[in-house]
Amino acid sequence: MYELISVIVPVYNVERYLEKCVDSIINQTYSNLEIILVNDGSTDNSGELCDNLAKKDSRIVVYHKENGGVSSARNLGLDKAQGDYIGFVDGDDYIDADMYECLYQNLNRDNADMSMCALYDVYVNTKLEQVTKIENYVVNSEQAIKIALEGTIPLVSPTSKLYKAILFEELRYEEGKTYEDAFIIARLLDKCNIITITNEKKYYYFHRSDSITTKPFSIGMLDVIDAWKYNLSFISQCYPSLINSAYRRLYWAYFYVLDSLMSPNSNFDNNIYNMLTSVLKKNMKFILFNPYFNLKRKFMLLSLYIHPIFYKFAVKKFKNKVN
Repeated sequence: MYELISVIVPVYNVERYLEKCVDSIINQTYSNLEIILVNDGSTDNSGELCDNLAKKDSRIVVYHKENGGVSSARNLGLDKAQGDYIGFVDGDDYIDADMYECLYQNLNRDNADMSMCALYDVYVNTKLEQVTKIENYVVNSEQAIKIALEGTIPLVSPTSKLYKAILFEELRYEEGKTYEDAFIIARLLDKCNIITITNEKKYYYFHRSDSITTKPFSIGMLDVIDAWKYNLSFISQCYPSLINSAYRRLYWAYFYVLDSLMSPNSNFDNNIYNMLTSVLKKNMKFILFNPYFNLKRKFMLLSLYIHPIFYKFAVKKFKNKVN
């Protein structure tokens, strides 16, 4: 009845957070777990800490490898996993004690291939609030891909989810990419017949000041554009009814990179700026009439026609308030 869940934790220089993360997994109410810690060439004491944590619980297995990025760590975990189901927890995050029990029960209740819950965005000195009304949704693969494209629910991240292991038989995360989860998402959801979703928050996503989501622009950020171009190609072939949503997500990626480039602590690159703004200006009509871009974003697009300084001002003013 209680099938084995393999929980894969990629570990890289997270010694300050790892014990809290692993303890939250060890103490799950769903106890039939295989906990796979993949030390991805950490340069701090994370590797030694993994070995010490393994002594606390026989369900923990540790693998040490040369640094190859989070995708290679997740892929090694997938190669080694013995479970009927797969879960991912990042080494600086943590989870509620009943998260996997909740995900497992929902998955079996709805005969689903994937089960997901909502997450808390954890910042330093922020108050965490649960939803006032718990709601559950059951969607098919096409509906789930549409949700991922529109960004209404964080379906793209591999965490806060439980997957049937069979989904990964022929799929692995793109290695050497900055936004590895975006490359795989459409193909992964395509393999699902049913996805069950609850808005109840069970996963704590900790925003570190040195995490990739808070760093200034780097050339690797262009990977997010490549990821959604890749998805656009797949969707145009397999889900043509979603083509407009796929284009919307692609232009969102251009905005995402442009916002980082124009943030106060980034070095301005004129060639990249011209490339990004050329695409956005060429598709201005599509963006202005698309309901999934809010008014602030549309205002920011119009500001590009005035002067880059106006866009830079808008990035600072509307930070985290645009889509």
